[in-house]
Amino acid sequence: MINMAGVDMRSNEVIAQSAISFGTSGVRGEVSQFTPDVIGAFTLAFVAIQKHVKRVALAIDNRPSSPQIAKVCISTLKLHGYEVEYYGVIPTPALAYAAQLQGIPAIMITGSHIPFDRNGIKFYLATGEVSKADERAIINAQVSVPTIPSLDLPKASDYAKQQYIKRYVDYFPANLLAGKHIGIYQHTSAGRDIYPLILNALGAQVTLLGRSEQFVPIDTEAVAHADRLQARLWVTSHKLDALFSTDGDGDRALLADEQGEYLAGDILSLLAAKYLKIEALATPVSCNSSIEASGAFKQVQRTKIGSPYVIAGMAALQHGHHRVAGFEANGGFLLGSDVYNNKKVLKQLPTRDATLPALCALACVSQKKLSQVVADVTHRHTHSDRLKNFAQHRSAGVIELATTHPELLLKRLHIAYQGELKVDTTDGVRITLVDKGHIIHIRPSGNAPELRCYSEASNKAVAQKLVAGVLSGIETLF
Repeated sequence: MINMAGVDMRSNEVIAQSAISFGTSGVRGEVSQFTPDVIGAFTLAFVAIQKHVKRVALAIDNRPSSPQIAKVCISTLKLHGYEVEYYGVIPTPALAYAAQLQGIPAIMITGSHIPFDRNGIKFYLATGEVSKADERAIINAQVSVPTIPSLDLPKASDYAKQQYIKRYVDYFPANLLAGKHIGIYQHTSAGRDIYPLILNALGAQVTLLGRSEQFVPIDTEAVAHADRLQARLWVTSHKLDALFSTDGDGDRALLADEQGEYLAGDILSLLAAKYLKIEALATPVSCNSSIEASGAFKQVQRTKIGSPYVIAGMAALQHGHHRVAGFEANGGFLLGSDVYNNKKVLKQLPTRDATLPALCALACVSQKKLSQVVADVTHRHTHSDRLKNFAQHRSAGVIELATTHPELLLKRLHIAYQGELKVDTTDGVRITLVDKGHIIHIRPSGNAPELRCYSEASNKAVAQKLVAGVLSGIETLF
């Protein structure tokens, strides 16, 4: 980007003037806002905050805008003398794992679950996912941003794909899924051509479903009613033991049981953590309190929502614990330490992954159906949904009222209670109605103009009713 004086602008200036910003994981924005100068500024600032970088790994999701953003990233890197390992369309955790094996930083072009007219970029240092401190360093870096010539995308290497498959096929028994019929809802998931290979290699009969060439924004925390109905239909008509899917970039799992009912992401991950015999766990405040009630872990540390916070929580748990993991309510599982089993090793992957929790949960299914396995660990029930296109200033008004006068907000939302309220402001506002044991958690999305609501109650119907009532009431009031 050239200013009026004909001098290259600095990356911090370009970023400050753009509408692209960091959220809970990476930068996000409208596709039209990802101009070449903005893409170049973030790319150069990212490599500038590191030392001795010579190579960078890069991959994309299936969004129509992702190849063009990747072209600018790669052109920028090559212009400045960096080698680029391009892996094409693969899941984010596959890119992160390949970069980890090679000890190089990585860039993932993905908007995850948000609509196709938006996109994003995720950054990984050679040591793993960037922290909040790294994000600030990227924003404040002062690197010259020249005009970037556009180059064609290089031929994609299959190294990351093969290593990702090998990760699971080498660790788990070859008959792990023998006798199980599993459907894969492919839609436009970045891993849609990889998951069948892994499941087949582990003995499953696989049926491929719902492949789409038009981008499908699957949000694992707010699954559309039509998708839930479709899951039940597929499971029934194909006689499936389970149905597996992910969000757009394959870092959040979506698994349905033999009845076509999608598991909550935190319950799915709880099953995975128990299967892996995890000792210490980091998980956001929004996750189900069944985690503590399970008694399966020596320590559970609650964090703010977002993988950087979970990763920081896992790091704090490394002292004194051999098996450390983390997960989020969206079904993303993070492995914070190597796990050994019969001389086999599952290497740590401290970034969200969809494949590992699904495999572990399915491994728990033997004499019991998946729905029964889930029921055994579900002491409390949660639900979540969101208001789309809910401007940030509206969310700010909701959060201010909930923080300063939670009793007034509940009154306006016609939510009755008696006695004490407990208010937790770790991330957004989490209100516990002590007399009923109900929890209402309101939080603005970190990546999009949305307001999310999470609930917890003694049964699923009540949890769903709470979320529906809160979101409907907020939309009317604000």
